[in-house]
Amino acid sequence: MKLASLQALVAAVEEGSLRAAARRLGVSQPALTKMVRELERELSATLLLRSTTGVVASAQGKVLYEHARTVARELDTAVEQVQQLGGRMVGELGIAAVPLAVLLLIPETLRTFTREFPDIRLRIAEELYIAQLTKLRTGEVDLAIGPIPQGLPAGEFTTEPLMPVTMAVVVRKGSALARSRSLRELARSRWVYTSDAGATGYARMLFEHHGLPAPPAAAIVNSTLALMAVIGSGDCVGLMPMPIATHPAAAPYLSVVPIAEGHLDLTIGVVVRGDTALKPAVRHFVSHLHRAAHHVAAGT
Repeated sequence: MKLASLQALVAAVEEGSLRAAARRLGVSQPALTKMVRELERELSATLLLRSTTGVVASAQGKVLYEHARTVARELDTAVEQVQQLGGRMVGELGIAAVPLAVLLLIPETLRTFTREFPDIRLRIAEELYIAQLTKLRTGEVDLAIGPIPQGLPAGEFTTEPLMPVTMAVVVRKGSALARSRSLRELARSRWVYTSDAGATGYARMLFEHHGLPAPPAAAIVNSTLALMAVIGSGDCVGLMPMPIATHPAAAPYLSVVPIAEGHLDLTIGVVVRGDTALKPAVRHFVSHLHRAAHHVAAGT
């Protein structure tokens, strides 16, 4: 099974068109079609379903596509690691970061890191809830920055703390819910959870920490804009980092509810995979993150 054929399959599935896939890989459409057909003959399976509107992966094609993506990512990582170990600091770093890290840590880290390593391209994805660490597990990102999840499998990940964060209970400015003084008073309210899937997130952690059943999720979001829009335009409750909830851009629309139990205190940290050798660029980036966290703590 040739790598070029796997790359052809990945491009075809992601582009939804053999012509677009060929253009993406810089080959002719007949050449790309031949590579995919070679895969199909080798596996005795139809991998792409063709129609007048393009192509989609068959059930077998989806399986091979997922594994081919992983192979391509791992190979790219290996190439970059070899280059960096040889002194050529080139390549790309994928970073998943919660909004607070994007607001407070990433700008200073980018300033110092890119000055030292101008040939490393950074790809940053905002994540409201990183506890599932899906992108880190699949290799889509090299590191994640956010509240350090509890109960991580031993050996799978390595974590380093960076700074404390308080997750505040927030409601719409002017909402009657702002007069609440306990979690029990808010237990029947419509809560917005931050998660990729399912009723998980920091709101559930807050209730469970105080021995209370977590309310059902009225909405599940995974973007800062969606969280602010849902809470700021209706009678919903959610959790948001205190520096963001009180930021001039959010303060006119949100109120922090002073609950007696206190808000949820967490530790922002960096999480990397512990079962693979890290690219030198990752280690350097983590060092710059620590430097940025020191600047935040010092108020500079």
